[in-house]
Amino acid sequence: MRGIVLLKSAILLLVFYLICALGLPMEAEAHSGGSSGSHAGIPIPSLSHGEMAVIAPYYGRIIALALSASDTNESFRRVLNFAQIQRAYCLWGIMPGSVGDEDSPFNECSHAYLAAAKLALLQMRTMKDEMVPAGDLVSEIDGALVRNNLSLILCQFSNEGFNTADLIRPRLAGIILHAKSLVATVLALMTAGAALWWTARLLRTKLDTVN
Repeated sequence: MRGIVLLKSAILLLVFYLICALGLPMEAEAHSGGSSGSHAGIPIPSLSHGEMAVIAPYYGRIIALALSASDTNESFRRVLNFAQIQRAYCLWGIMPGSVGDEDSPFNECSHAYLAAAKLALLQMRTMKDEMVPAGDLVSEIDGALVRNNLSLILCQFSNEGFNTADLIRPRLAGIILHAKSLVATVLALMTAGAALWWTARLLRTKLDTVN
């Protein structure tokens, strides 16, 4: 019973963060057709739709290697920080279709954090200690791209470059128009409501027992 309560609490916490993240103020100009805002940060090259689909499963390994790197500089650390923050804005990729569906309101921000991960990986190939494992990862990803013929597949964000000074937020209005995102959001809210009801019921039962 306690495990169920903890699981529901964890789900509630995740949903709470989802609501908070989606409620953050939007920038003055939405990133619907290209990056806007300050470009005082580090430029991040664009990423094709095909590259994104292949790199996504490698994101965890790339970031784990980057976090363990010792021979780093400010540019690398800023790119790594951008990738992690940007993925949080993208709700860690848990929204259905965020990587594969061009119409998803989370697709553009997925392009951003995966483009940053790719740049971090390429930068690690020049580091003394990370050169070999980074090179092995690059070879794996290149092989997957060739096998799946995905490198040339493009979408509306494939030619969009990014910048560490310019975070990409999901298009909130797009959630209503994107069926998978809408269903996931509604289910999350229903789960939150059920978890609150269950928690309140357990507290009430415990209080009745004490009295």
